[in-house]
Amino acid sequence: MSAMGTSTEQDVAVRAVGVGKVFPTKTGEVVALAGVDLEVAAGEFVSLIGPSGCGKSTLMRLIADLDPATSGELAVFGKTAQRARLDQDYGIAFQQAGLLPWRTVGANIGLPLELHGVGKAERDDRIRELVELVGLADFVDRYPDQLSGGMQQRVAIARSLAERPRLLLMDEPFGALDEMTREYLQGELARLAVESGAAVVFVTHSIPEAVFLSDRVVVMSPRPGRITDIIDVSLPSPREEGLRESSAYFAKVTEVREALHGAPVERANER
Repeated sequence: MSAMGTSTEQDVAVRAVGVGKVFPTKTGEVVALAGVDLEVAAGEFVSLIGPSGCGKSTLMRLIADLDPATSGELAVFGKTAQRARLDQDYGIAFQQAGLLPWRTVGANIGLPLELHGVGKAERDDRIRELVELVGLADFVDRYPDQLSGGMQQRVAIARSLAERPRLLLMDEPFGALDEMTREYLQGELARLAVESGAAVVFVTHSIPEAVFLSDRVVVMSPRPGRITDIIDVSLPSPREEGLRESSAYFAKVTEVREALHGAPVERANER
């Protein structure tokens, strides 16, 4: 799919047209984003990558209705970002798991359901499904300080899936983890995305991570953030660990790296 297209609202998880964001400061204005055009299809995994300060997280926050756009149009499943938030169309996860230390794993996962008035029996059923899904069934009664960092992030991901969102917004959820745990959770997230059917917008600084997880990688420029390239990954699904050793994977990592650093990239369909 191209950056913009003719898809119906039902087919499009996120549509951004000319989106910009300006932050006022004491010394003037900071233009964080300018003229961003992007479509993310329903069920598609899209990573945003670029240098620090390029507006990756800002764009995600606009999609999540955590900040308002200054200009342009932004729709989530054909709705305003605010309406999509109120309708619980998306789940969100950040670099820090953000678990409540006084609540168990199960109680943390079930918190969004509890806040929206879901009955205890239904809530407990959904918690059981989710702890199985993320491999934490034996830890449902543990507290966050009894878990490793990787396990805490699995709880956060399960919590983001609690209300069966059609879109997951993830801002460097594995950034603070060691490499082995990070790669393991990348595989788990790839599986969860397929099983849930949710679209994913994933912010990362890691080129290999973006390539391993994504259907497309969106490359952004230094501030003011603009989309400079969108790379179709086109690697086999489901993503298996052996993919990391394949020549096709290394070729895509190189392609994204060259796009990120502004080097000319010879695409297969341009040869």
